[in-house]
Amino acid sequence: MYIRFVNYLDNINQYRKSKISNRNFLIILAVVVGILAGLAAAALKSLTHHIEEFLQSDWQWKYKYYLYLLFPMIGIFFTVLYIKFFIRKSKFETGLTPLLYAISKKSSRVEPHNIYSQIITAAITVGFGGSTGLEAPIVTSGSAIGSNLGRFLGLSYREITMLVACGAAAGIAGAFNSPVAGIVFAIEILLPEFTIPAFIPLLLSAATAAVVARLFYTQQLFFLVTEGWKINALFYYVILALLIGLFSIYFTKANYAVKGFFYKIKHPYTKIVVGGLMLGALVFLFPTLYGEGYITIKGLLKGDYLAVINNSIFSDYSTVPALVILFTVVTIFMKSIATLVTLGAGGNGGTFAPSLIMGGLIGFIFAYVVNLSGIAHLDVANFIVAGMAAALGAIMHAPLTGIFLIAEITGGYILMVPLMITTAISYAVNRSAQKHSIYTKVLADKGELLSHEDKDTTVLSQMKLKYLIEKNYPKVEMNDLIALRMNEIVQSHKNICAVTDELGDFKGVIYVEELFNELMQNENKDLLIASYLVQQAPNTINESDDLKSVLKKMEQENAWILPVINNENQYKGFVSKTAIFNKYRALLMRQNDYMG
Repeated sequence: MYIRFVNYLDNINQYRKSKISNRNFLIILAVVVGILAGLAAAALKSLTHHIEEFLQSDWQWKYKYYLYLLFPMIGIFFTVLYIKFFIRKSKFETGLTPLLYAISKKSSRVEPHNIYSQIITAAITVGFGGSTGLEAPIVTSGSAIGSNLGRFLGLSYREITMLVACGAAAGIAGAFNSPVAGIVFAIEILLPEFTIPAFIPLLLSAATAAVVARLFYTQQLFFLVTEGWKINALFYYVILALLIGLFSIYFTKANYAVKGFFYKIKHPYTKIVVGGLMLGALVFLFPTLYGEGYITIKGLLKGDYLAVINNSIFSDYSTVPALVILFTVVTIFMKSIATLVTLGAGGNGGTFAPSLIMGGLIGFIFAYVVNLSGIAHLDVANFIVAGMAAALGAIMHAPLTGIFLIAEITGGYILMVPLMITTAISYAVNRSAQKHSIYTKVLADKGELLSHEDKDTTVLSQMKLKYLIEKNYPKVEMNDLIALRMNEIVQSHKNICAVTDELGDFKGVIYVEELFNELMQNENKDLLIASYLVQQAPNTINESDDLKSVLKKMEQENAWILPVINNENQYKGFVSKTAIFNKYRALLMRQNDYMG
């Protein structure tokens, strides 16, 4: 049955290729991905908001507010249970790092369950008060749609990668109603190389998702009322950018510290209890930390400068400016901890929305303090918006995404210059201390990251040594008579021969040219054994080595070919520069044929 289905699908593909070019077919698929990702974004937002409304408004119980301390832990618990019982055959991972790994090392294969599992788990986590965002899950869901559609239709790696990027762009476009930001995000974060033909599928996918999502949600996320920016405020935008750049460095370091803390807790339910109680306490003290936190930013943009403190147990002191300032500053740092605790304890979500919230709060408190001091009069809303763009650009290492996303979701295109200045400076500050973003550092440390800057490393990282090992070289054992193996050695047309013991352990090599010279000169050539001619190899390659280290060894030894062994010193074959370079050229040609 399965074979018949595969054959039927192959026949359809062959017919399609004869009628529609790959480029046009990808455009059609991009629209399909856009529709499906737009529906996924709408489903995620709707499900999350329904859970929030049920817990906060629809469900009436005299003592329900005491459960607000436990809601985040309950959400994480349900998320972990869902993963345990419904996702058994594959690994469930959160954030954008697994998606980048899939592009880099798994031929853009994103597990099918991500299409729905990301939506369900993120809605539960955030709906119950988990302090994360919905954007990373919807990006993964959209990318999974593109990946599995491409694999189902038998497309090539580059074409599937294109659909993965289309799904990610569509996810952002659907979540924020921001198609331009979706395109820029896909280009900055996911695509190893951008080509002009790739722009069309991205554009159509993002635009389609935005239209589909808008059928369900027509309300703009943020409303910005501004008269524009003033030239004398540019100095303060620079100061804000430096502050956010430094904060982004702190956030990156805190990310690894919190991850390390939860990594030491081995039992998953212990993580839930520890993380849930920490998160519940933080949400109780700082209500802004509940869920995504966009409501607070909306209040601040409307001029309600007490929105951060009003719903907290400290609201009675909201008339004291110093306390408002202190409370907001603490909230900023607690938001970072709450987000990382939610993820470390087992919840699903991303740092996309938290970056916006933290940046917006920094922009607010900076402008608020300057205005209170009387040094200058700054437009607080403008600085909130600039802070959001700067934080997103610095933390994610995606400055263009930060600029265009904030401009789109606030309607603040009039602030394009301040957005560009603050985002560029904050990104530069972060990049000076952190070469890689929080999404890419783990992959970069393992050598598993596709690099825009080092194309050789990028291509080599896609190549697997096991597929380049040549096993047709002659092999003899230490005690073999050369005369009895001579026919095999000559017919192989190879200039080198491997030598092993009777157990297959690698002992060295025999160079065929030296073997012939010895046979010409040795009177007892019929009694010549392999151990007499064996030489130590210049170096050996372990079958688990990456191609970059293989080439480095070859350069160090000035060798064109080296033997390959496993961890037990068992001989596996030879690898040559010729095989590596041929594969390298083939990959380059496949990349150049991106949209052909």
